Amino acid sequence: SDPAELLSEAFPVYDTGRGGRHTYHGPGQRVGYVILDLKKRNADVRGFVHALEAWVIAALAEFGVTARAVGQEAKMGAIGIRIRKWVTMHGFSVNIDPDLSHFGGIIPCGISEYPVTSLAQLGIATDLQAFDEALRKTADSFLKAIDRAQSRSM
Repeated sequence: SDPAELLSEAFPVYDTGRGGRHTYHGPGQRVGYVILDLKKRNADVRGFVHALEAWVIAALAEFGVTARAVGQEAKMGAIGIRIRKWVTMHGFSVNIDPDLSHFGGIIPCGISEYPVTSLAQLGIATDLQAFDEALRKTADSFLKAIDRAQSRSM
């Protein structure tokens, strides 16, 4: 990460080895680590990332939120992965009801053009358990997307 994107030293910074820029994880976020052997599905990094994005977007849609992989209004979450020997590590975070002031110490993902938001800031009263249920409800589409990627490569 670019040290210029760390605007405050209020929180400790950890090097995760996943690449990418600064991000923040704390109370009020759902952080999901997806660990899969892509060789057993399909050795397609781009397909995995797109499927992961689509899964989070589908879960947000369960709350009436229209999201995009690359937004133009505000950041609701982030995706950061690492792949070693075709095994995925890390995953995603979604802002349910975090203290958004905590993002003031960084330029999240190196994107300064758009503010960070949350479901709570959008007026959607929910909790982590309800978002977990939305993830469970939409998980099949994520897994099918990865399986489709595998069947296309055969």
